[in-house]
Amino acid sequence: MTIEIKEKLTGSILDIGGGGEAVIGQIYKDRVTAIDNCKEELEEAPDCCSKQLMDATELSFPDDSFDNVTFFYTLMYMTAEEQQKSICEAARVLRVGKQMYIWDCDIRSAYPEPFMIDLDIRGGNNKLHTTYGIVKKDTQSSDSVVRLLESAGLKIESLQAKDGQFHIQCRKD
Repeated sequence: MTIEIKEKLTGSILDIGGGGEAVIGQIYKDRVTAIDNCKEELEEAPDCCSKQLMDATELSFPDDSFDNVTFFYTLMYMTAEEQQKSICEAARVLRVGKQMYIWDCDIRSAYPEPFMIDLDIRGGNNKLHTTYGIVKKDTQSSDSVVRLLESAGLKIESLQAKDGQFHIQCRKD
């Protein structure tokens, strides 16, 4: 599956789950604060942006701190409860009138057999290939994520879905 990140994000960016490949950090560089709850993922990430060890369900940033918040194939690693808390926390630190972007996938079954997805990612001048995989009992869909976003007070601006992948853009009013 090919993902093309076309957004021309301006201002500060909080990337939730931004360790590992640091996809958002590699594209938007020093404007990104990448957080991850796994020290090893942050250590593995290239030194292209600010990195902090932090739990997305309890962000230590003040309210209205960022111009953009991104989740790039991060929600798939969370339980339904963690997704709800993380989205609420992300909405809290997002400035009024600013946007949140989510790239993720539908997961109908990831247990007992793992769910795996191969991605070719293009953004800016970068081309990356990665595989994400998870074993968990929770399911996930664009509909379930939209419900969480709306319950956090965010307005859906666009939803694109294709071949089990989705991209959601929403705004904090």
